Amino acid sequence: MTRTSDIDDDTAADNVGGGDGETIAPRPYRLTHAPGPLSWDELVAVDAWWRAANYLGVGQIYLMRNPLLREPLAAEDIKPRLLGHFGTVPGLNLVWAHANRVIRSRGLNAVYVAGPGHGGPGPNACAWLEDAYTELYPDIARDADGMGRLFHQFSFPGGVPSHCAPETPGSFHEGGELGYSLLHAYGAALDNPDLTVFCVIGDGEAETGPLAASWHANKFLNAGRDGAVVPILALNEYKIANPTIFARIPRGELVELMRGYGYEPLIVSGEDPSAVHQELAAAMDACLDRIARFQRAARADGDTTRPRWPMIVLHTPKGWTCPPVVDGERVEGTFRAHQVPLPAARTDAQHRRVLEQWLRSYRPEELFDENGSPVPLLREQVPDLPMSLNPVANGGLLTRALDLPDWRTYGVDVDTPGASTHEPTRVLGSWLRDVTALNPHNFLTFAPDELASNRLQDILEATGRDWQAEVGPWDVALSPTGRAVEVLSENICQGLLEGYLLTGRHGVFTCYEAFIHIVDAMFNQHAKWLAASLAVPWRRRIPSLNYLLSSHVWRQDHNGFTHQDPGFLDVVVNKNPEIVRVYLPPDANTLLSTYDHCLRSLHYANVVVAGKQPGPDWLSAEEAAVHCARGLGIWQWAGHNDDLGTTPDVVLGCAGDVPTLETLAAAAILRARLPELRVRVVNVVDLMRLLPVEEHPHGLSDADFDTLFTRDRPVIFAFHGYPWLVHRLSYRRTNHANLHVRGYKEKGTTTTPFDMVMLNDLDRFHLVIDVIDRVPTLRERAAGLRADMVDARLTARRWTREHGEDIPVVANWVWPEAGIPTVR
Repeated sequence: MTRTSDIDDDTAADNVGGGDGETIAPRPYRLTHAPGPLSWDELVAVDAWWRAANYLGVGQIYLMRNPLLREPLAAEDIKPRLLGHFGTVPGLNLVWAHANRVIRSRGLNAVYVAGPGHGGPGPNACAWLEDAYTELYPDIARDADGMGRLFHQFSFPGGVPSHCAPETPGSFHEGGELGYSLLHAYGAALDNPDLTVFCVIGDGEAETGPLAASWHANKFLNAGRDGAVVPILALNEYKIANPTIFARIPRGELVELMRGYGYEPLIVSGEDPSAVHQELAAAMDACLDRIARFQRAARADGDTTRPRWPMIVLHTPKGWTCPPVVDGERVEGTFRAHQVPLPAARTDAQHRRVLEQWLRSYRPEELFDENGSPVPLLREQVPDLPMSLNPVANGGLLTRALDLPDWRTYGVDVDTPGASTHEPTRVLGSWLRDVTALNPHNFLTFAPDELASNRLQDILEATGRDWQAEVGPWDVALSPTGRAVEVLSENICQGLLEGYLLTGRHGVFTCYEAFIHIVDAMFNQHAKWLAASLAVPWRRRIPSLNYLLSSHVWRQDHNGFTHQDPGFLDVVVNKNPEIVRVYLPPDANTLLSTYDHCLRSLHYANVVVAGKQPGPDWLSAEEAAVHCARGLGIWQWAGHNDDLGTTPDVVLGCAGDVPTLETLAAAAILRARLPELRVRVVNVVDLMRLLPVEEHPHGLSDADFDTLFTRDRPVIFAFHGYPWLVHRLSYRRTNHANLHVRGYKEKGTTTTPFDMVMLNDLDRFHLVIDVIDRVPTLRERAAGLRADMVDARLTARRWTREHGEDIPVVANWVWPEAGIPTVR
């Protein structure tokens, strides 16, 4: 690293060790009069912040005590487990220091997204300098004791993680799994016209698929309506063990790539702090000037031209300012600086001595007074609204409840169960259309090109699709102010929605059920954020993440095996039960009731699976409201001889629209052919009701579960997803040994709807066979009915093979007809 020669003899660090195993401490630098927009005083100030934050970053990684080095470092001052990552910290601190300068000079309302993984020491340090830590954690004051606590807690049992986690003031993005920072930044900017988001993207993170797609999010940013994002690609050349692709392609190719994405890249590169400060200050000013021009043109002049938004490529050494050589190996500017540059500081006296010299190279005596508090030069740089205390980064502080129309007025009339049919998601779409119209600034719908396919196109009567790019003559419903975001990337939809929710607004993500798996990991990360936030007292609850999964496994008969997968439910129920909710409404009115509840909820991940194809209407609006409030219940009208005070011979359970249809059809056959059989039908809307109350807030007590499903009678359960999920949720129940679940068994193809359920033994005829096989009194006397059911399956299968459609007695079935095909 290039250093100036203006170094005081009494502060110069000596080389320690020698030969092949030498370890060299960093040499303190002095600023020079590098040309640029910063005056000397401004240069000194921004550099002081950078040095102070770097000092605090190193201290968090290494120190348990002795935070101001008032005594020589001893082994007991060093943490026994060094778990931090220093490599990205200097770059994060550099951007924060310069962001504070422009926030103060321009009166910006700004937040900060730290994309590089394990970057927590940087934002933690800056939040402490801004006094946010003391405001939110009174025991961590801006003094020596508070500094010591800041250091001690980092990556320490019972402390805070190494990421920018929910515990980090000012953070709404955790750099755990990489790839989502830019989407969160753009999601935060949507509908926030006065917000500026400084988003630092690691060059390792930039190699991920989600981040590669994220650059296109600028096509959904409206300069008149939305805020601005300043992407800053932190090009420090290395990942944990290898160089990054972005650092090894020619600079011109990188610039062309960014320009191809629609950006105007500004390059800041170097190793001399004075020059880099000046270059970064100039780049920041140029970016914000350009953004201001775009916003003025859109807001004052009505200019709808899509801007070429600016971005910065910040090329500085990995682990900048750390020891250049450790044990004879180059560290600063290499992958070896990624984590802990001096890994043996506790046990190796040489490493410990160099660590002390490294810390002293930041000249802490110039930065902190005798009490350990930041000197006035640092305190003066704190904006009136610091990024670490911006309420946007604690979105629950800004959340406003949605104005929701009464869903009952959108419900369908149901005089007789099953007599009419509707497309449930189309019915929901008419309600979401008016939700969109009533909430023009804090509600968005996201879909990967599937809004109309999932029958939600009525939303487009209230708004267009958000579109800032070129519009062709045959395009439909595209609008620069659209409230529906459609882009054929589940990652972009999920990431933008997360950023929108994390900053206090509401939304819906609709997707084909099979392809929501594309965002499994993104869901995992968001669910972990929600769960961790519950343990942070100052975090406020944010709007729920609402999924609407349609085009589901049982009605993807036309698209085939690749489109048939209900396994997202299994992913979801793995998460903290305080966070996740899974709903399987069986018809249009239950879907309306469920979604009204979801949009009113806070801090959940709500997964709703609903059909888009015409299906029977089972419950009136009022009945649906009661049923959904309970989460599950006996459908007395569907069962047979199941009177109060009696015990049924068999329970038919169901969850999901197609399983409910097949269950009711099976119940109709049993009613007609075995009129003496006592049959109970239990429909489950809220899947989490199957869990014990001790395991989930929605769970049922054992007594209530036994009341519904009995303690000793056969239970035949038709389930939307993989059957073992029901077993997993209910394995501790008294009657689990008598529970038999039918669901998706990974049997699929391009076929008819009824053939799909037959392939997986979920069809009505097989459910009747299951009843006969499991009710002891039926095994002999219902042998004829069992044979009829076997024949009915064969007949239905043969019909599909001959006619290419389902047999009419099934396709046209209406409750309470028995509907058994005549054997040919």
